[in-house]
Amino acid sequence: MIDTKVNIAGVEFKNPVIAASGTFGFGREFSEYFPISKLGGLSTKGLTLRQREGNSGVRIHETTGGIMNSIGLQNPGIDAFIEEELPFLNSRDTVIIANVSGNTIEEYVISVEKLNETEIDMIELNISCPNVKEGGISFGIKAEIANNVVAQVRKVCKKPLIVKLSPSAENIVEMAESCVEAGADALSLVNTFPALAIDITKKKAIFDNITAGLSGPCIKPIALRMVYEVSKAVDVPVIGIGGIMDYKDAIEYIMAGAWAVQVGTANFINPKACVEIIEGIEGYMQNEGISTLEEVRGII
Repeated sequence: MIDTKVNIAGVEFKNPVIAASGTFGFGREFSEYFPISKLGGLSTKGLTLRQREGNSGVRIHETTGGIMNSIGLQNPGIDAFIEEELPFLNSRDTVIIANVSGNTIEEYVISVEKLNETEIDMIELNISCPNVKEGGISFGIKAEIANNVVAQVRKVCKKPLIVKLSPSAENIVEMAESCVEAGADALSLVNTFPALAIDITKKKAIFDNITAGLSGPCIKPIALRMVYEVSKAVDVPVIGIGGIMDYKDAIEYIMAGAWAVQVGTANFINPKACVEIIEGIEGYMQNEGISTLEEVRGII
């Protein structure tokens, strides 16, 4: 008998596989391929206080071993999400995580207050956003800035709080410790890496914003190292993100210390990737005589 359940901040996941924010929409499209109740959880497309149209120009660009994206957090806004998308998600029998973004602390706080009154299971705070009141520097670069936004959100947040870390942090371990000190119940890492692509025919950057976020298998070894380091440094559950394409990748993250994983880029290549990873983990556990994931978590 095997048991794939994991408990993160008091929330039970039937398995450790979560659809990553920004790669799964709000689940409707993927529900045509498989029952999303099979997922351990689903992290929503990044939500902002008000509706956003997103960036102009190219938004997705394939590169060696991954993809680059410059979506610009296109989303319907918190209120429209609650009214139009959340009822569907709440009927799917899986853990629903609302990914929240903002450009000011006030935006984060108001968004979280609105979500407090819903049946969302957890909130994932995306601190990779530019802090407009600090000259545009990301909340997730400097530990003291991240500490402040997490602390302010923690004061009002009634849900278990995950903080999603950026690989651009000056020191990823210091950043993690700062967010936990401020009240994070769990951490997810990493977000996409800032990257650049150039069209040599047009002699210009491919993206209107010049740089874009890099994800996919090319970032996995670096992301895995960061998850390992953070898992050793903090006493809250860590969710691993970065280049997870199959069950072997997921097991690597768990062995590095992750309690669960988020699958992103793989969903664009194979809409059934999450289900296949879940089945692969189950098969691995059976073949290796592993009863629970706790037996291999953090063994590295």
